[in-house]
Amino acid sequence: MNASSPDSVAPAERSYEGTRTALLTHLGVDPAVGLSAGEASARLERYGPNRLETEAKTPLWRRILEQFRDVMVIILIIAAIISGFLGDWIEALIILAIVVVNAILGVVQEGRAEEAVAALQNMSSPTARVLRDGRQEVLPSEEIVPGDILILEAGDIVPADARLLESSNLKADESALTGESVPVEKDAEFVTEEVLGIGDRVNMLFSSTSLTYGRGRALALRTGPSSEMGRIAGRLTAIKQELTPLQVGLNQLGRYLAVFCLLVVALTFVVGILRGGDIFSMFMTSVSLAVAAIPEGLAAVVTIVLALGMNRMAENNAIVKRLLAVETLGSVNVICSDKTGTLTQNEMTVTRLYAGDRVYQVTGSGYAPEGTISVLDGGSGEKDGQVLDRLLLIATLCNEAVLREGENGWEMIGDPTEGALLSAAAKHGFLRADLEARYPRRGDLPFDSERKMMTVFHDGLPEGELSLTKGAPDIIADRCTSILTADGVEPLTAARREAILAANSAFARTALRVLAFAYRVHPDGDHEGAEEGMTFVGLTGMIDPARPEARDAIAVCGQAGIRPVMITGDYRDTAVAIARDLGLMREGDGVLVGSELEAMSDAELAVACEHTSVYARVSPEHKVRIVEALQSHGHISSMTGDGVNDAPALKRADIGVAMGITGTEVAKSAADMILMDDNFATIVSAVEQGRVIYANIRKFVGFLLSCNVGEILVIFITIMVMGPDMTPLLPIQLLWLNLITDSFPALALGREEAEPDVMEQPPRRRTDKILNREMIASIVVQAVAIFGAVFVAFRAGLARYGTMINTDGRELPSQGALTFAFVTLIAAELLRAFSNRSEHYSVFRQGMFSNPTMNRSILLAIGLTLAVVYLPFLNPLFHTIPLGPADWAIILPLALLPFVAGELFKLIYHRDLRRRRARRS
Repeated sequence: MNASSPDSVAPAERSYEGTRTALLTHLGVDPAVGLSAGEASARLERYGPNRLETEAKTPLWRRILEQFRDVMVIILIIAAIISGFLGDWIEALIILAIVVVNAILGVVQEGRAEEAVAALQNMSSPTARVLRDGRQEVLPSEEIVPGDILILEAGDIVPADARLLESSNLKADESALTGESVPVEKDAEFVTEEVLGIGDRVNMLFSSTSLTYGRGRALALRTGPSSEMGRIAGRLTAIKQELTPLQVGLNQLGRYLAVFCLLVVALTFVVGILRGGDIFSMFMTSVSLAVAAIPEGLAAVVTIVLALGMNRMAENNAIVKRLLAVETLGSVNVICSDKTGTLTQNEMTVTRLYAGDRVYQVTGSGYAPEGTISVLDGGSGEKDGQVLDRLLLIATLCNEAVLREGENGWEMIGDPTEGALLSAAAKHGFLRADLEARYPRRGDLPFDSERKMMTVFHDGLPEGELSLTKGAPDIIADRCTSILTADGVEPLTAARREAILAANSAFARTALRVLAFAYRVHPDGDHEGAEEGMTFVGLTGMIDPARPEARDAIAVCGQAGIRPVMITGDYRDTAVAIARDLGLMREGDGVLVGSELEAMSDAELAVACEHTSVYARVSPEHKVRIVEALQSHGHISSMTGDGVNDAPALKRADIGVAMGITGTEVAKSAADMILMDDNFATIVSAVEQGRVIYANIRKFVGFLLSCNVGEILVIFITIMVMGPDMTPLLPIQLLWLNLITDSFPALALGREEAEPDVMEQPPRRRTDKILNREMIASIVVQAVAIFGAVFVAFRAGLARYGTMINTDGRELPSQGALTFAFVTLIAAELLRAFSNRSEHYSVFRQGMFSNPTMNRSILLAIGLTLAVVYLPFLNPLFHTIPLGPADWAIILPLALLPFVAGELFKLIYHRDLRRRRARRS
């Protein structure tokens, strides 16, 4: 029989449809014999080995060269060449060191796709048991081909995507693929014609997932790149890392600076020559302007501030892997978050009980047995408590979980549902160890997917030996003929059955997971028929409760203009209930289920995503599509995830956030940030830090550029007014100021704390520029003030110390005049740094000396300046002279002018801005 391609059996997502016989026939295989060795070899040749494809890696030398294509890096290299040309090799080496460090950081941060694919490879099964030529064989998993009959049992890793042929109590841990933390029950008999998400395909097994219980046989359908894991690996390598908003802004700024620098240098050189200046002298003056125009310290300060931001975030449980992602966090305007463990506590908690016609409320959250049980309706009494006692006794004894107090609080081992039951019972004073010692277990009937019940047998109770059963409410109710009430055991009438089902429905409507409990007396010790003719006792309703801090964080998101979105593999009702409890869903917000999303085109999804707050039962492809739909509107999105299925979306998002506790290595490799506490509130805190960092970057960019523009104005206008030989600032002085004096205050600006309204501002858009209208206006005002102060100081220096005649007979400014200009500029910069601590608020509102780092940097810069002025061996190098008290009396008032101009600009500009905003509102 000729075999067909496994992909031709059905679309990759639809292999769960149809009968097993049809699939076996199409693939040409007898389930009792398996493939022959020859046919398996032919298929291996046809489909290739069962392993993930790997991309050719970019050579290291090419990755290094690509780091030097950035405009700012090119400008820095030019600055280093100019410095070397001037004989200033120390400055040249410093600039080149900055370039090399940035290049190393860039190379180190690349290659995350290769890391993620390598992690996927490590998850695959090394060997597999198959049926070949009627014999069982253990083969390397790479040799598995479509049509192989796989023989599987608990503990095995599934080697390929496969359709179940037989199953017995089979459960698979698909958390790495779907994000669902509870093992999934598998059923070979399941058949459907509906379109299902991966988490609902109970007759399918998926490559690299593990079996936790039972056994089965399966037909291999898709191997290697065609499997779900292979498709994820393909999407990971196909997704290219895009430039962050900061990279775009800095590249744009670099281009502006390059053009501006060339224009000013060329204009100065031409005008100087036309005015009779010496060619070499004008060339040197133009070089001075080039040095003045280039903010040599900018790249270093950006790198250091981002690195400091990474450290600060790490202290708050957010590990940022990619340096530039620190700033991108501040741009985020949509946070797509998993539900389980991120918005919720990932600890199932019983919140409602139904016993003796009463509904009880259980307080507390998580597995810690701390809380109370009280009646919500229907009254209470001693007899009611007897029914409640029996309910919680069954919940405790019909249980395989272990609840214990560990070093870091209460720990649960086992099924989360059973752990929640133990916690609820402990709040009532029932401990499993005590009850089992008093009522020894005599046997059990484990849970299976067909019965949907679990039963245990215990002796020593008042009625003798009892079977205690828990399971699905509808099935338990059908198997009961009586009910335990406050007045004893009574017949289960139709009215009482309706009351039970009504209570079950009421619990389910609030997204509670409901279990029912019953028992039967076995006076003769015969366990036959234990799950028939039972006595109904009650119901428990449980939920994975929302994190209290997540609710507060979502409220902060609302103030900050950030839209939180829940994306979960859970069911619609549960997701909506949690979303409403958290305040995540608002009036008019929609809900999309995976099957609905599947039927949408990309254009339809792009429209729907603007008003959808909850996505339920989603598949791996859905998450990527959601991110791309949001990005099509210009949104800067963050996506959280922990499973392998999340990796493509984590890499595609502007900020991928992996869970540090529950996350797989694949997810962590693909992500930009790892949450060490898996907490949504930590994401919001990181976003706030990102905003603070971006605000600080704007502060020191504005600070450095206004100084550079001021220097250009000082040199250009002075030589235009006073002649080409009257240059007030020399290249060595400008390099000293740009690399040393300015850089320390700039670093201090990068350590500013958050301003009070940082999370009340709307997120910036992807198209927003660093050099926007406000910053340009501020730079112009402060640059003009710097020019005025330095020009007047230079004229005052000339008046006090005169000029000098060089060997060529040309009149040049004296060292005293040069010192006046140099020191006035430094003093103006140091005072202005205090004003630049906020773009909006007065420094006096913030507190003049409230930034200790700024205070230390100013003191250091003052010390270095005094050294340049007063140390004799430095005077010839920097062309300075010692200044007297009378000199300082002139310099310091002039140095205050840019500071005053900056404060007045903030007062006037933002007062007008506030008025315009008030009028619009």
